[in-house]
Amino acid sequence: MYNPYELDHKTPSRKDFIDTTEFDQSEILDMVKVSTTVRDFIKEGGTLATLYHKNLAMIFEQKSTRTRVSFEVAMEQLGGHALNLAPGAIQLGAHETIADTARVLSRMCDMIMARVDRHASVVELAETSTVPVINGMSDYNHPTQELGDIITIFDHLPADKPLDKVKVVFVGDCTQVCASLMMITTKMGMDFVQYAPPAKWLSDDFLKIGRANNQRYGGSVHVSDNPAVLEGADFIYTDVWYGLYDKETPKDVYMREFYPKYQVNDELLAATGNPNAKFMHCLPASRNEEVTDSVLDGPNSVAWDQAENRLTAQRGLVLYFGGVAQEALDEIKGQKEELNA
Repeated sequence: MYNPYELDHKTPSRKDFIDTTEFDQSEILDMVKVSTTVRDFIKEGGTLATLYHKNLAMIFEQKSTRTRVSFEVAMEQLGGHALNLAPGAIQLGAHETIADTARVLSRMCDMIMARVDRHASVVELAETSTVPVINGMSDYNHPTQELGDIITIFDHLPADKPLDKVKVVFVGDCTQVCASLMMITTKMGMDFVQYAPPAKWLSDDFLKIGRANNQRYGGSVHVSDNPAVLEGADFIYTDVWYGLYDKETPKDVYMREFYPKYQVNDELLAATGNPNAKFMHCLPASRNEEVTDSVLDGPNSVAWDQAENRLTAQRGLVLYFGGVAQEALDEIKGQKEELNA
């Protein structure tokens, strides 16, 4: 029987949250559980101070809206504090090595979150840091987005449909968001499809991860440029065609490759044959390029729930990797029992 106040794993198997492939399904479900239980409690007016006097250092090598705001608000709501170390504000990679930055921050803060240009940077931070490091995004993956996305999918699952029958289609380029979505959905035993031009398909290395998940948890993973793969989709997901890591490629090249075939519009959504198919986007969106206003703002869009669930996920992550997730759930249970006494 499902118990929202009890984790299968009292502490994470790894110090850091760098890549979801390092955790099994039950651990990811623990992260989802603490995230959603805390979300529901706070929405009901509850308060927690589990991270009182705890500090999160937030390193940014790029501009950020959702990642910065969600982590900062999460820490404040849980009684802690977040330091915004914006691009150029600290010595990272300039007059100080990544390893030395990790050593210093470990002496002053309880956790580190890093949104970096290169995945090797967050890996090196984690290897040197003595406190937990959370990957806020790299050119390889986006695990905090993954957790928010799977929470959103769970929130909007078709009624009475088992996970191994749920179909998620990513439309567009093999971005780190696409790869991350594939890794988390296949870990949950779902069917994942990338619909894109062959030159933009996920690499074999990524597909091997998905297929290993299929063998363990069920589901499937496919890449295709055939619009027939849209049929039966429960979720249609897209991302910008021209992003942070594509500065060398002119925007008009991307437009020629993807427009109009891979634009998520009313016609593409209708091609699923599912009037209840939900639309997802990690945001920010280039409106009327990869997605039309009518879809992004339409009744099938859950993109705004998805954005809010970045905060849901971040609360869960700082509690889980801060080693106090079960303590937070016990506090919620105790407060609810006291109210109902």
